[in-house]
Amino acid sequence: MGFVELGVSKEIERGLNDLGIHTPTKIQTAAIPVLSTKNVDFIGQAQTGTGKTAAFGLPILARVDPEIDHIQALILAPTRELGQQIAKQLFKFTKYSNKVFTEAVYGGEKIDIQISRLNRPTHIVVATPGRLLDLLGKKALDISKIETLVLDEADEMLSMGFKQELKEILAQTRGKRNVWLFSATMPKELDEIINSHVSSDAIRVNINKTEAVNVGIEHQYVTGDDNNKLDTLASFLKSQGKSRGIIFTRTKAVAKVLAKQLLAKNYAVGLLEGDMLQKDRDKVMRAFKNKTVRLLVATDVAARGIDVDNLAFVVHYQLPDQTDYYTHRSGRTARAGKKGISLVLANPKEQKRIYEIEKELGIKFLKIR
Repeated sequence: MGFVELGVSKEIERGLNDLGIHTPTKIQTAAIPVLSTKNVDFIGQAQTGTGKTAAFGLPILARVDPEIDHIQALILAPTRELGQQIAKQLFKFTKYSNKVFTEAVYGGEKIDIQISRLNRPTHIVVATPGRLLDLLGKKALDISKIETLVLDEADEMLSMGFKQELKEILAQTRGKRNVWLFSATMPKELDEIINSHVSSDAIRVNINKTEAVNVGIEHQYVTGDDNNKLDTLASFLKSQGKSRGIIFTRTKAVAKVLAKQLLAKNYAVGLLEGDMLQKDRDKVMRAFKNKTVRLLVATDVAARGIDVDNLAFVVHYQLPDQTDYYTHRSGRTARAGKKGISLVLANPKEQKRIYEIEKELGIKFLKIR
């Protein structure tokens, strides 16, 4: 089944084809026909890398009336990167169709610049919660007439401490608007928001974990002591030639040390961790996207919202605590039908964890040595 069968216009389909998007994913197939035509609340659980942006973005584009000059949809995202990425995708989707104007607003950029941009015709606003409240406080935008409110990566917004902001924003948009909530996990805290602000007859879709793992990924692992990990990593990176990838750690401390060690070995490496200033983070991401940096060392939270095509591999220098995070991480490679490697550097204690992940996700790991 293609996108036109889901109700997507031929013009939008052309835009998708230009992006190499030809076959709808499970979350897109479940969400697009319903959200494009019905006034419903929606709760979708699906991992990163399963095409959630198109799952809510295409229905929003179908519903927005370009002739009406006010904000018709609001999309909330946890990070600046994810907000920018969503706005960019919406722009690309509409390459051959009526121009729908999207504005992204987030912290780390002068608020006056964003206020002046919002004075232009704007149909969709993509925002981080904190900056949106700042702008509302300055009466820089009006969200009272929105018809659709999307919470993207809702679990991540809560883990970043945005619970109060979300409640305030939801309270300010009460009325006829529909809430579409997308999340990789459903923590207890999210229930509170769902029970207070989402209709009790909301449509619920859960794309289960085993279906969320990209089929093009080869899952591999190497066992050894922690003190051999760096050498093992170096020989793997050598085998990958000039290919690009992300190396994940569980903690900020390990990420910082590892990035230094790789720099000392003359690798073109960038570091992404939670304590960084936004401008430093932007600099690293720019270098990675324009390929002056070949490798990224990142923690799980810092890597949310990264969208870089053609990554050949992901390395788990430390395994994450949650299986969901394994899916998030490995989903950075083998995108859009390509192949990729997800390599775990496991110490003897973590071997058991490999079997648990295999069982939970229905995947098979290949032991390299």
